[in-house]
Amino acid sequence: MGVEPENTLRSFVAAEQAGLDVVELDLHLSKDGALVVMHDADVDRTTDGTGPIAGKTLAELRALDAGQGERVPVFEEVLEAVSVPIQAEIKDVAAARTLAEVMRRRDLAGRVEVISFHPEAIMEVARLVPGVRTALVAQYYGPEVVERAVEAGAGALCLDVNRITLEIVGLAREAGLRVFAWVVNTQDHLRLVRALGLDGATTDRPEIKRTGRFTA
Repeated sequence: MGVEPENTLRSFVAAEQAGLDVVELDLHLSKDGALVVMHDADVDRTTDGTGPIAGKTLAELRALDAGQGERVPVFEEVLEAVSVPIQAEIKDVAAARTLAEVMRRRDLAGRVEVISFHPEAIMEVARLVPGVRTALVAQYYGPEVVERAVEAGAGALCLDVNRITLEIVGLAREAGLRVFAWVVNTQDHLRLVRALGLDGATTDRPEIKRTGRFTA
């Protein structure tokens, strides 16, 4: 979020309190296999530590300051902290099976949509969690992204708003895919989302909720 330390319990609670429809978060595995919530593959940008997440145990990650005294959360903490639906982005393919295990154990197929840049990650989760909703994320793409999503069995596309086109949206609709845009933080991008008739958008700015419905 743009108003709280990103990927912290504090940010997710603030998003829900702002009335946003869905919370989006990013998942990696710690050295000891914990499903931790952080965007980057290393801790340098968002904490007072350095080094890759995969090289640190959960205890070591917990000892870091993730901003304003917040700790690095694990996925199940977020599930308890908010009641809204969750979009869980697998940043690390290795996290797919761990996420699937949690989803099966807690019967989360109806609450958690799994998204990823990695087709193999969403395919693995779909194999392990019957009925789960999945989406392919893309930043650098052309019309072929629709075929990639279909081949991965995804039900939606999450596309960089700066490259989205009417042609791609049309192809996605023909393929039966929902389409979302990220990151929509300006009124110009909001107008584009509406003009293209998208299913939703991801934002860092909860205040934009007053003029549209978004995830955060």
